[in-house]
Amino acid sequence: MPVAELNPKSQAEGPSTEVVVSVRGLTKIFKDFWNRPKARAVDNVDFDVRRGEVFGLLGPNGSGKSTTVKLLLGLLHPTRGHIEVFGHSPRHVRTKSRIGYLPEESYLYRYLNSRETLGFFGNLFELSKGERENRTGQLLEMVGLGNTQTRAVGEFSKGMQRRIGLAQALINDPDLVILDEPTAGLDPIGCREVKDLIIALARRGKTVILSSHLLSDVEDVCDRVVIYYGGKIQAAGTLKELLSEPDTLRITTPLLPRQTLERVMEIIRKDALHGEVRVDNPTQNLESYFLHVVEKARQAAHETSGAQSGARVAAYLRAGAEEKPATEKMLEKLTLPQAAPVVEVKKAAASAEPKLDEKRLEALAKAEPVKPPPKEPEQKPVDLAGANEKLTSLLGKPK
Repeated sequence: MPVAELNPKSQAEGPSTEVVVSVRGLTKIFKDFWNRPKARAVDNVDFDVRRGEVFGLLGPNGSGKSTTVKLLLGLLHPTRGHIEVFGHSPRHVRTKSRIGYLPEESYLYRYLNSRETLGFFGNLFELSKGERENRTGQLLEMVGLGNTQTRAVGEFSKGMQRRIGLAQALINDPDLVILDEPTAGLDPIGCREVKDLIIALARRGKTVILSSHLLSDVEDVCDRVVIYYGGKIQAAGTLKELLSEPDTLRITTPLLPRQTLERVMEIIRKDALHGEVRVDNPTQNLESYFLHVVEKARQAAHETSGAQSGARVAAYLRAGAEEKPATEKMLEKLTLPQAAPVVEVKKAAASAEPKLDEKRLEALAKAEPVKPPPKEPEQKPVDLAGANEKLTSLLGKPK
């Protein structure tokens, strides 16, 4: 996926001090029909995102990530708090024109082809016809859809829809790109290409906010991350700050003889003449740290309106199997001694002989026989001679 040149700007080596997104005390409470609080999706959140930075939003399902994104886009109104995007409200029209957004689900017109789709979104940003066609061609080649330009997007697979969705998010050459699960449905090659594109955008001074459950992707591209749980930020910082373990040290050296490894540090530095000896803080895996933060927040009784880990099977599915598992009950039953069944011959024989009701038989014998229903009288044949003579008189004699 070669990166398309969309009006190249000054290249930035890293995040600057310019703040693009500023969030202070952001709170969003969803209410029911009677205006009663139903769910506190975002709870008193603070963070800043700088220009040229790749900023990650992490958290379990329902932790507040998507609500935060919608608040940044101006699609939802905060209950409390303050949001600034490029120094303006998220609802500012000119501010919206500087934002590119890839939602979690691609909402596309299924009967438009790739070129028509990008042309439609380019027209929304009031791009000239020549500029739309130029950017459309570059973007389709960038996302690997150059050979499917005339194919309806409704026929695309999920991975191809994510590719065209990424292209439409960049048609306006945005300064802020918000990506919600950009690699969902993509093959490993496509995932790598998307991550390379994100890094390239950041180097050009663009700001990227990435929301993803694929922690390896976040670890590869993000400069800083925040981890949500229960609508609150439980951890925030650079990946190096969050993943380093300051209580231990790690010494990295090239391959050395066994005898050298048993010496002290000074001897190692003396013998390792052709390699690097580096002392730093070892890091743990981002996935492990993420799960640790979420588990710590759960143990601290932080409430969340999102999904939680399923601990037990639902009561109606257990069907009273809490005392002992079904397998143990079956084994216990099979190991018990089986007593031979006792057959009561007398009772069985007695029950086999039916008792006669003599009074009932006598009453049936004295009952009068049922009379057959009377026969209907036979109908006599109708004499039609009189009718014929009457018809002849009415019609008149033939001439």
